[in-house]
Amino acid sequence: MTKLYSLPLCLFLFFCSFSALSQHSVEGRTLDASGEPVAFANVILLNAQDSTTVYRGAVSSEDGRFSLKSVAEDNYLLKISFVGFEDLLQRIKVTGNKQLGDITLKENTATLNEVSINYKNPSVKREVDRLVFSVENTTLSTGSSWDILKKTPGVILSGNSLMVRNQSVQVYINDRKVQLTASELQTLLENYSAENIKSIEVITTPPSRYDAEGGAILNIVTTKSIAPGYKGNINGAWTQAIYPKFQVGTSHYYKTDKLNLFGNYTNSTRKEYKEDDSYINFRDGADNIVNRWETNFDRTTQSNAHNANILLDYNFDDNNILNFSSSLTYSPNETFNNNVFTRVYEMNEEVENLITKSELEEDVSNVAFDLEFKHLLDKPGAQVSAKAHYTRYDHDREQGINTSIVDLDATTSNYAFTTEAQQGIEIFTGQLDFITPIGSTSFESGIKASVITSESGIDYFRMAPETGTYLFDEDQSDNFLYDENIYAAYFSLAKDWEKWSVKGGLRGEYTDRTGDSRSMEQIDTREYFELFPTFYLQHSFNDNHSLTFDYSRRIQRPRYESLNPFRYYLTEFDYNSGNPNLEASISNNFTLSYALKNEYFFDLYYRDSGETPQTLSFQDNEQMLIRRVSMNLLESKSVGIDITHGRSVANWWYAYAYVSLFNEERTFVAIESGDVPVTLEIDGFYGSLYNNIIISKDGTLTGELSLTYVSDWLSGSYKMDPMTTLSLGLRKTLWNNRAEVSVNVEDLLDETNTWLKSRYLNQDNGYYPRPETRYVRVGFKYNFGNFRLSDNQRAIEAAERDRL
Repeated sequence: MTKLYSLPLCLFLFFCSFSALSQHSVEGRTLDASGEPVAFANVILLNAQDSTTVYRGAVSSEDGRFSLKSVAEDNYLLKISFVGFEDLLQRIKVTGNKQLGDITLKENTATLNEVSINYKNPSVKREVDRLVFSVENTTLSTGSSWDILKKTPGVILSGNSLMVRNQSVQVYINDRKVQLTASELQTLLENYSAENIKSIEVITTPPSRYDAEGGAILNIVTTKSIAPGYKGNINGAWTQAIYPKFQVGTSHYYKTDKLNLFGNYTNSTRKEYKEDDSYINFRDGADNIVNRWETNFDRTTQSNAHNANILLDYNFDDNNILNFSSSLTYSPNETFNNNVFTRVYEMNEEVENLITKSELEEDVSNVAFDLEFKHLLDKPGAQVSAKAHYTRYDHDREQGINTSIVDLDATTSNYAFTTEAQQGIEIFTGQLDFITPIGSTSFESGIKASVITSESGIDYFRMAPETGTYLFDEDQSDNFLYDENIYAAYFSLAKDWEKWSVKGGLRGEYTDRTGDSRSMEQIDTREYFELFPTFYLQHSFNDNHSLTFDYSRRIQRPRYESLNPFRYYLTEFDYNSGNPNLEASISNNFTLSYALKNEYFFDLYYRDSGETPQTLSFQDNEQMLIRRVSMNLLESKSVGIDITHGRSVANWWYAYAYVSLFNEERTFVAIESGDVPVTLEIDGFYGSLYNNIIISKDGTLTGELSLTYVSDWLSGSYKMDPMTTLSLGLRKTLWNNRAEVSVNVEDLLDETNTWLKSRYLNQDNGYYPRPETRYVRVGFKYNFGNFRLSDNQRAIEAAERDRL
């Protein structure tokens, strides 16, 4: 390990010794027709060869002066733009320091009703290994990053989890993996402005440079302001569901010639309500119902979560860049109050009631740090980067449960117990990557090491009925230690020629993991090495037709919480438990894609996920209880076709439709049905239609309408009934874009929640969850500082580089 960490340090010191090449400056002053300075105008140098790629940028000061530093000798296209003025385009040649003098901008004399809209519509592009959803300066550039992810073609929102092709996704920001839970990720992205997003890359078959673990990847590519200055905002949102919820936050951005600094903080105070109806038909050996339990469950959750993020970029010179980012989520004293009322029937006659009250309190914190040094080599397109990451996750939980069993013909008995549980996880990663062109071929390679340690403990105390005191139960208590080390290396090659594009790579990962359950006196040690090839081939017949084939081999490792053998109880007879014996599974993924006019996309895919870990529910007909257990499937397969189409119906109306027809098949061991294999299979349909409409002629009022329908779905060992979600949103900017008000109404039809049922062999149970999917949210954002930078960026159509 010493060599791994000393190498990036040596490279860092070596690269810092490079000196910049000879550079020049371009200076001038922007004036209006009357000779008055035009402040805060965007001044951009575009590469003359393509007239689109941004080379340098600045903003004019209050006296109209601007200065572009570190400009190499070349031909450029100078572009100056500002709200209320026509864009100015001028070709210049830089051979030394250049003085442009006074530049007069021509006012746009159009009346308010004739003002052209500065937004453009989103676009979708198929690349050899991903689908790129470009949203910069579009009608989606208002709102949050979470809003954009939900509207990205091929992305499905199931509960609070993002999915692609019925699988959970990994989220990256500028190719950096986000080490957050699903709820923490949602909080982060809900408070990260959509103005900062250039595109969303949907990578269904991730290349070798990404970790082999997981399914598809959503990579958020951010923009960066090319003009120095400061801008910030304060924002808030009020959400009314069954209970009101509040959120306040602030974001700040500051840039100099060398420094980019972004920070935000959000506080979210929530009170949430969830209600479930469920049933269990306990059956005998002849498949007759001997008992039926009907349960009503409700939970009230109260939380006060804090989220803070810092992003820092420092450019030593044009070739050496240092990036630092950190995120902190902290949710203290989150409380869950559960009430469960169960009616017990024998021969259709109610004989017993089970009344359970459960109180649970949690403290959760998650802190992460990322550091990256990037050196651009003299060879165009070549670079070396070194990255380090650290995550610390802590989760403390206390739970108390009291159950009263009321015999309708006799007496009442009480059972009670408490648990105290803790979990701490640390993740260290180090990574070194090298990219260079070799002739017309692009070559990438790298190494990575990950060290994960997890320690969990639970103490179980059962109440003695005779004395009412709580006694320590050693059999139910445990201490679980888990260590995992992963060492990886990869390379990939990519080449484009004429109408063909090909890319291939190979990643190798060696895993060493140890799980130690102290109470079970069980130590599970596993070591394995796996190879993960990837291959892509694309042929463009002409500008309107292209065909792509890709293949990848991936791995699905168990989640840390799934390996934890502890139990979380809803009642004495209903609990969740992990499984320290879970194993990683290997998947093979094949996709054949066809693109028509870069507007219609057809993806035919097949996925063999193997023995993927899943949470499955089982009822014990003898003990009359139900439990949800993490275990490996025997096999899992999926085949389907996805169809995506996005287009501008008019210059004020953008719409896209996503349709998926699929077959899902899962086989697992029915551990409460004689350990026989059981296969669940569905033929499903998923359809989504999204519309974004510019309502006012000046573009300050926009609306959106989305409709989603799912016919069938598999969730663990349950089949889900059809569901429909209709959502409506309005967004209004005020005071020349200084402020923004938004209103969103979710689940207008109240058809998002639906039944989930499990019926096979001697299993017969189901539940109908009803979380607060139907709500109204009102949001407000106020911009201060040099907010005009954001306004002018909307007129820039050229691509800008990654921010982090």
